Amino acid sequence: MLLNLLTQQPQMLGQIIQNTPFWVWGLLAGLLGLGGSQLFDRNVSLVRAMVMPVAMTGLSVYGLVSAFGKAGTVLGAWLIAATLIAALALWLQPTAPSDTLYAGSSRSFFIPGSAMPLALILGIFLTKYFVGVELALQPALTRDSSFALQIAVLYGVFNGLFAARALRLWRLARQNNPLAATPASA
Repeated sequence: MLLNLLTQQPQMLGQIIQNTPFWVWGLLAGLLGLGGSQLFDRNVSLVRAMVMPVAMTGLSVYGLVSAFGKAGTVLGAWLIAATLIAALALWLQPTAPSDTLYAGSSRSFFIPGSAMPLALILGIFLTKYFVGVELALQPALTRDSSFALQIAVLYGVFNGLFAARALRLWRLARQNNPLAATPASA
């Protein structure tokens, strides 16, 4: 409906933007800053490299639960989509890019710049924003299982790609830290 509304009555866009809470724009600015920082080569700790995928997963789950409640079917669809996309992404690209490096002594990565994290962050934010607008315009959609499952799968795609990226980094860290990869002998 939102797409139809914007194409048939583009003046509604101004009302939608005006009725958006101010904090949403602050969140968008922060997420754009975070995603923009990913465009450049950088050194990050192992913990920091894993925080963003976890945070984006939390934002997705929050988006689903706040829109559709704690429906097991919706969360299950999200989890299945995320798992399948992560598996597919890892199958297509099993290792981190060759110029990604891990230093075991400092437990940090050198990660080349990429637009993919920014695209995924914006995808999750825009999904949450558009779902919020759709539900404000059509509250009955909260009970529409087809709509809920489509949104769950969309979130799952974004989170699956984030998870695959994190798993590639985790693998790189384990490969470059033999002590972490082998069990301690008794």
